Amino acid sequence: MTAIDKRKFVHPPLLLAWILVLAFFFAQVEIQIEGARGWASGLPTWRIEKSPLLDIFWGGRPMTGYHAWVFPFMFLVFLLPVVATGRFSIRLAARCIGSLMIFWIAEDFLWFAFNPAFGLARLSPEFVPWHHHWFLHLPSDYFIFTAPGIMLLACSFYHRKTD
Repeated sequence: MTAIDKRKFVHPPLLLAWILVLAFFFAQVEIQIEGARGWASGLPTWRIEKSPLLDIFWGGRPMTGYHAWVFPFMFLVFLLPVVATGRFSIRLAARCIGSLMIFWIAEDFLWFAFNPAFGLARLSPEFVPWHHHWFLHLPSDYFIFTAPGIMLLACSFYHRKTD
């Protein structure tokens, strides 16, 4: 009988906790940057308000210069393990992308939770015009991206036992 590798049980919750810590810190940064004016509405940046492509790929939200830079920046940050190790695998890519998906949902939720101008009580369509689609009183993005993010993470930790 072989010993149980405890790392297999510790690593997934540790990674999830790390993602939530990162999301908390980034939410705090965005709260300082945006204040009460979410989705960069008060920032001195360019904006594209309406486009059929925004409806398809961006949930109907405006594209801003801020988001055009911050989203790919965070994508590159989450792919750092691939570059740092010099190793690419589907499993590692799934882990990085799944982590990024969970990060963005957690960061958005924490932005509302800790933003003094909002709080969770104001996480609703009447106060949050940049989220156009809602489901079960939450932005539908929370459901659309959390499920595949968790699936990607789970698959990235799954090891087929070969005998």
